[in-house]
Amino acid sequence: MSRLDSFIRRLEAQRTCLDHAAQLIAGMPGNVLEFGLGNGRTYDHLRSRLPGRDIYVFERRVAAHPDCIPPADRLFLGDFLETLPRAAAQLGAHSALANLDVGTGDEAASQALARALTPWVLRLLRPGAMVVSDQPVADPALEAMDLPHGIEPGRYFLRRRR
Repeated sequence: MSRLDSFIRRLEAQRTCLDHAAQLIAGMPGNVLEFGLGNGRTYDHLRSRLPGRDIYVFERRVAAHPDCIPPADRLFLGDFLETLPRAAAQLGAHSALANLDVGTGDEAASQALARALTPWVLRLLRPGAMVVSDQPVADPALEAMDLPHGIEPGRYFLRRRR
């Protein structure tokens, strides 16, 4: 498979998993967490799928399309692990969805980052909240969910907060 085909399949899997998670939390109150703004495509998608919800974004340095930059009061700028304690104090455990798009191209480093983020993310999630991730995340407080039809295992990860 070409790198382009792999990239397209990853984005299709991400969109499908986000749409599925949005349906699963439709009746649940709570804000949304976006880890990794990038150029803002996923943030924009979440805004369109979950209108009326506050979306808090975690990003090291903003380089997104100008239309896809969150308001300053919903942006935690800096290293994830340095901004998460402040976010936990500010937001509490009221989030209904977390999207972890933290892959860097270095598989070992990306998985290590996801493992380091998981305990903090759990502090922000209400029971029943969904986690969509491009990296494997595991914790006894997270239940693995079946992926939507057509998504190959290991391509994306879907978990529910117990």
